[in-house]
Amino acid sequence: MAEVLVLVDHADGEVRKTTAELLTIARRLGEPSAVFVGAGYDSAKGVLAQYGAEKVYRIESADVTDYLVAPTAEALAQLVASTSPAAVLVAASADGREVAARLAIKTESGLITDAVDVQPADGGVRTVQSVFAGSYTVTSTVTKGTPIVAVKPNSATPEQVAGAAAEETVEVDISDSAKTARITDRKPKEASGRPELTEAAIVVSGGRGTAGDFGPVEAFADSLGAAVGASRAAVDAGWYPHANQVGQTGKQVSPQLYVAAGISGAIQHRAGMQTSKTIVAVNKDEEAPIFELVDFGVVGDLFKVLPQATDAVKAAKG
Repeated sequence: MAEVLVLVDHADGEVRKTTAELLTIARRLGEPSAVFVGAGYDSAKGVLAQYGAEKVYRIESADVTDYLVAPTAEALAQLVASTSPAAVLVAASADGREVAARLAIKTESGLITDAVDVQPADGGVRTVQSVFAGSYTVTSTVTKGTPIVAVKPNSATPEQVAGAAAEETVEVDISDSAKTARITDRKPKEASGRPELTEAAIVVSGGRGTAGDFGPVEAFADSLGAAVGASRAAVDAGWYPHANQVGQTGKQVSPQLYVAAGISGAIQHRAGMQTSKTIVAVNKDEEAPIFELVDFGVVGDLFKVLPQATDAVKAAKG
């Protein structure tokens, strides 16, 4: 059975949920092999074994870890050449997509980005994507080289299956041209107590209708254990951090439940959340474009609707 390489998405060894999802998908296609780049492996190895990694390739060279994504792509290209995997899976984050694109060029392989489903097909892979700002759903296959697929978070339910996680340290030779952007400082992200936006099962977002008061949005999100997002209008107005923007020029999310409060539903925002499994909107304007997309809509003032919903959730929890 051919290997399927999974680039481990982690922060100093803290493995993100996206990696568990990718290892679950990899088992459909072949034998999952994790590729761990950077420090913190001792914290990660248990999780990788827990979700079925049969082998773990460790890349710890400072020529890779001290620079931005170009050396990672070169290291992966060398690993692809030596292992001939059935596919390479990466998380569809900003860094993941860039690594995937560089890897596709170096290996002269087909690239599929923002896949929401990946299945085996005729000795290769078949993927489902949401494209053109969420206007179309397409099915794609790679016809040249090694299939390289960037998979959106929440595209699979992580399944625990014990793997051997046999370790192999990989020595790589990184070119000078890849080492032109050195990392000079690292700071841990300040903890918010909420789940990571792109990984969350539930996202509650606020827009122009909040008038800058995200209190009801945050309270409702916290009652659900959800992440908080914002529309471009809200972040451009300085009401919420740009890191929380959901949309074509922000983060793309695909949670089980997406709640849009005070968001009109412009195509830019829809492109970032249209693949959510269930969509609920709260808006005073019954003609708002967001209502064309939703599974459930509430025509009303978010400052009245959200506090009632928050109280109801808390009461249901006892």
